[in-house]
Amino acid sequence: MLLKLTIKNYTLIRAVEIDFRPGFTVITGETGAGKSIMLGALSLILGKRADPSVLMDKEKKCIVEGAFDVSKLNLNRFFEENDLDYEPVTTLRREINPAGKSRAFVNDTPVNLNLLKTLGTRLVDIHSQHQTLSLNETGFQLELFDAYVNQPELLHAYTLLYRQYLETQQKLKGLQQQNEQSKRDEDYFRFQLDELESAALDADELARLEKKNKLLKHAVEIKAAVDMSVGFLREEEGAILEQLGRLKETFARLSEFHPSMAEFTERLQSSHIELNDLAAEMENFASQNEFDPTELQQVEDRLDTLYGLQQKHHVAGIDELIALREGYRQKLEAISNLDEELETEKQYLKEIVQNLEDTAKKLRAVREQKVPAFEKEAEALLQQMGMEEAQFHVQIKELETFGPRGKESLTFYFNANKGGEPAPIAKTASGGELSRLMLALKSLVHEAGVLPTIIFDEIDAGVSGDIAGKLGNILKKMSGHIQVLSITHLPQIASRADVHLKVYKRIENNLTLSEIVPLTAEGRLEEIAKMLSDEQVTNVSRAAASELLDKA
Repeated sequence: MLLKLTIKNYTLIRAVEIDFRPGFTVITGETGAGKSIMLGALSLILGKRADPSVLMDKEKKCIVEGAFDVSKLNLNRFFEENDLDYEPVTTLRREINPAGKSRAFVNDTPVNLNLLKTLGTRLVDIHSQHQTLSLNETGFQLELFDAYVNQPELLHAYTLLYRQYLETQQKLKGLQQQNEQSKRDEDYFRFQLDELESAALDADELARLEKKNKLLKHAVEIKAAVDMSVGFLREEEGAILEQLGRLKETFARLSEFHPSMAEFTERLQSSHIELNDLAAEMENFASQNEFDPTELQQVEDRLDTLYGLQQKHHVAGIDELIALREGYRQKLEAISNLDEELETEKQYLKEIVQNLEDTAKKLRAVREQKVPAFEKEAEALLQQMGMEEAQFHVQIKELETFGPRGKESLTFYFNANKGGEPAPIAKTASGGELSRLMLALKSLVHEAGVLPTIIFDEIDAGVSGDIAGKLGNILKKMSGHIQVLSITHLPQIASRADVHLKVYKRIENNLTLSEIVPLTAEGRLEEIAKMLSDEQVTNVSRAAASELLDKA
């Protein structure tokens, strides 16, 4: 229930604080006085998008704050799920700064607009002429009827299953497309994998082959150099070792004649030994490194293979080829796993469809069970509003596919005149008839306690006289179940209210301001008399106003 509304710096309102009570409250005032301004401000804290032009003083921010009694609405779970502090009296606040930026708060916790709107829809139902036109839409009709059926848990269960159904269908469609593409790619992936696997890739092989290739390309030169060296050292006539041997012997004979000769002999001996070892090692190297021309060809062929794979796949090394090979292997494994995933998802969808079908049947059953009472009560209310011959029917038609709210469509059929045949209301109901029909249906819905507060914005458009009084009676009756606020221009409705608020304009320093005040019993009599007498209050209009108030 709405307890208090505070508005600051909003269009024609400088600052106003309005206290609300349970029961039936009416808001009246001259045309253009600002009755709908209050409704616009309230809409801000219920999630409506902000317009910077609403700032009265463009240098200050606009603040709208509403206090709501939510103690009986079972909203604890909603607050917990959205990480909000639960308070039995919850405050919704909206701020719009001069730069046009808007902020929203629930119990002083910043929230986004969607969350504010979601909470707002569970606190207040604002009924306007636009919503009356929505009554022509079958989707809105089903939503309205479901509010009367009042099976939120069952509808919620269906909605969750329907969401899973759509998500699973979408996922399955994606998997099927992916699988079809994968099957087209499978041969290509397998060919590439086979080629890379047959290459027996080794991360270090390329470096080894390039080193060996360089060696083998110079093998002839190496062998020639070794053979020539061995020949020079010991095999050819006048070989170096032979010459060194003779020198060593010559200096050895002369060593007794001069000390240096012995030193020379020793050094020649060392050189002879070193060169002899060198010759032996070269001979050993030559015997162990016989050059095989076919080996060079094998190495070059292998290098060509590796270089070709790198060029083909546009990579810079064997490591990348190995990674590519593993990638193709994983893709083929994924294709194999995709078949299993598809089957699993198909089975899951089958289970969801079965559960959805069962829940849809339960939903259809409770709807069909409620139709007779809904039709009967709606017709009774229409008769109370002066439509004695009104006929109202609800047609439920089963659909072939699941919809967002069940597996059926629902259409309201209506006829206001005797002898006529009921037809879809979009084709038969006039504007005034739509207004009365909407009021009747809203009355039925809110008797079920769907929302704690309902606001009617000129529900009485196109209505007058005795019918207006009957509308007032229905609104009064509704207020026994929920808090009802009505913006009205009809005295017959205003007289039925428990609380009467008046909106008026005043001029201050050449600035037009809109004010709203609660009326005393005397003020209320004058206001209703004014509504009856077309602005010129007379004793006759006061007497008529008093009579209306006495009847209420």
